[in-house]
Amino acid sequence: MKVVIQRVSKASVTIEGHKVASINKGLLVLLGIVNEDAQEDIDWLSKKIVNLRVFEDENEVMNKSLLDIEGDIIVVSQFTLHAATKKGNRPSYIKAAKPDIAIPLYEAFVKKVETDLGKTVQTGEFGADMKVELLNDGPVTIIIDSKNKI
Repeated sequence: MKVVIQRVSKASVTIEGHKVASINKGLLVLLGIVNEDAQEDIDWLSKKIVNLRVFEDENEVMNKSLLDIEGDIIVVSQFTLHAATKKGNRPSYIKAAKPDIAIPLYEAFVKKVETDLGKTVQTGEFGADMKVELLNDGPVTIIIDSKNKI
């Protein structure tokens, strides 16, 4: 699993003109899934995200986690994170998991984050044409790949 994590002052997801998710201070997480991903990736990545110290403390040092600030999170499925761009100019998405594998893993990831965070996680809609709006705070943007834990 690969994620792009953005610290946001606010973020929302709109599908066909209807806002389906909206948060204030927290994290917007774009999640890409490959066939090899499993529960181990979900568990590791969820714990890493909710405990990632990217929010400022009283000394303006990034020393607080999403848990510490009681922030919110939106998780959006993003198969394009696994784009292969080595050859040519048209990205290939062959590494991205197909929906029959990706949807259950995406749903399991959201549930795990909810458990680890202790609150409801907002989401986009898997496979939908989504409009994602955000105000990146910092900006702080971090990329994590569960296959590169070491």
